Formats: sequence, structure tokens, C-alpha cells
Amino acid sequence: MQQGSVKNEVEKRKKHAPVRSRQSVNEAFVTILQHNLNYLVQWEQAARSWENTAGIHQMRVAFRRMRSALTTFRSAVPKKISRPWAEEMRWLAGQLGDARDLDVFIEEALGAVSGKLRLAGEEELLALAKERRAAAYDSAKSVLDSERYARFKDEFAIWLLDRKWLGENIGQKKRERLNANLIPFSRRVLDKQERRVLSQGSQIDINSQHEMHRLRIECKKLRYAAEFFSPVFSGMAGFIQHMRGLQDLLGVMHDVMVMPSLLEELLQDSPDRKAAEYAGGIVGWRTREYYELLDSFDDCWNEFVNAKHPWWKKSAIIR
Repeated sequence: MQQGSVKNEVEKRKKHAPVRSRQSVNEAFVTILQHNLNYLVQWEQAARSWENTAGIHQMRVAFRRMRSALTTFRSAVPKKISRPWAEEMRWLAGQLGDARDLDVFIEEALGAVSGKLRLAGEEELLALAKERRAAAYDSAKSVLDSERYARFKDEFAIWLLDRKWLGENIGQKKRERLNANLIPFSRRVLDKQERRVLSQGSQIDINSQHEMHRLRIECKKLRYAAEFFSPVFSGMAGFIQHMRGLQDLLGVMHDVMVMPSLLEELLQDSPDRKAAEYAGGIVGWRTREYYELLDSFDDCWNEFVNAKHPWWKKSAIIR
């Protein structure tokens, strides 16, 4: 499937969970998780083949959103109750990770430098990557066909339908919070997560991969929370847009971080010297690209810091 048509398909299917400002916290919790569980299932068939690489990617995105939702609503549904689901989602998404990493490597790393490096070995490295990707997709299909995945879908759907967390000993304070209106809760959540991003990024050492990785994680959490509550506050799309440059930069950093280990695995059983030399060229190319982007960190950070907070405007509440 061509990249343009893949993007169109993603946009066609991608919709925010239909939360409403008059919902309770409990109702919104169910709405968000059910919406993303449905989204996960929509991409199952596409995820069985690399002909549509959006499949694996969007399934992993759905798992991340559901895990993020469990974190976002933790002050109402305690971690001790949601932890088993979060851990199972993490495991399932992890089983799809190799296929996704190889898709990104083939499309973005190899694709970006194709014909630009004055090195032999491009075809040889591409062949190795495609061979490894085929094996990774076979593994991913085995997971999608497994009893464990089927059990997760069935049991998680029942957990949502029956609101089983309400039968747990969650305490009176959390029950009151679940029954309260969504607006005050969402404002507190967004404020808290934004402060976490500001705390992580305001004094960051941009040359520290660990610190930049932590910032990337906190930005993702804020981005997902903003998306969850977008149907409740007008102007959230603009706020999310102000994060885009920062997230793009951090995404390239992540790709650069994982690439050496991916290449090491690709080349460990290959005697092809040309492929190894070309792999070194790609690492250099992507690293240079990242450091060029890093020069724009201050601008990206300032754009985020100066973004308006639509969730505090009474006029922005969508009734």
C-alpha cells in the first residue's frame, strides 16, 4: 500500500473517543478504553502483513493509548486494580515491536538515504532487513492468533462492560471521584501532566539520552491526555499542534537510539562486509539528522511552553 493511501486510511479511521463534558469520570473512562479497544481490533487484519505497515503501528498505538488511559484515570481507578491489564497490554505490544522497528528502519532509515550514500551494500542490507521483517511478522501473526490475545480481548471487554473495578475495594473517595463530573477531573489531570513535562524539560541536558527519553515519555502522556479530552474543550487541537515539533525531534532521537542494536541483530549472522559498511553509513546519516534537529530544541520547547491552555477557558467547554 502506498504511503499516501496508508495515511488516508489512518486518518479515516482515527477519531477521538466520544467523551462528553456532561459525562462522569467513570463514563469517560469506559468511553475512552472501549473506543481504543475497538480501534485495536479494526487494525488486526492489516497487521498480519507488511503490505500495510499501518496495521502493526496502529495496534501498538491503541495499546499505548489504553495504557495511558489507565494511568490518566489512576486517581479514580487505582493502579493495583488496573496493573494486570497494563502489564498485559505492555507484553502484547512488545510482541509486535520487532515488526514495527523493522518497518520504520526499512521505510524511514533506508528509504531516507536510498541513493544518497556513496557506499555499496544498500541492496544487501535491504534484503537482510526484509528477511528479518518477514520472520518478525510471522511472530506477530502467531501472537494475534494466540489464545492469550483472544483471552485479553474477551476479558478486557467484559471488565469494561461490567465496570468490574466498581466491585473492588477502591475506597469511598475514589468512588466519589468516579461519580463526579469530568470537567474538574480533566483539568487537574492535564495540569498535573503538563507540570511533569515542564519539570522534566526545563533544566534538561539535551545531550543526555536518558533525560531526553524521559521527556519523550512525559510528552507522550500529555499528548494522549490532551487527545482524550479534545472533544470536551475546543482549542485542544491547537495545543497538540504546538507539541508536534518537540515530539518529532524526540521521535528521531528514539530511532537513532534503537538503530545500533537493530543493525547488530541484522548483521550478526551475515558475513556481508558491504552491508555492514552501509549500515555504518546509515547510523552516521541519521545521527547527523538528529543533531541538526537538536539545534531547534529551544524553539520547539518555547513553542510548547507558550502554548495556551484551552482547558481553563469556560468558553472552551463543549456542551
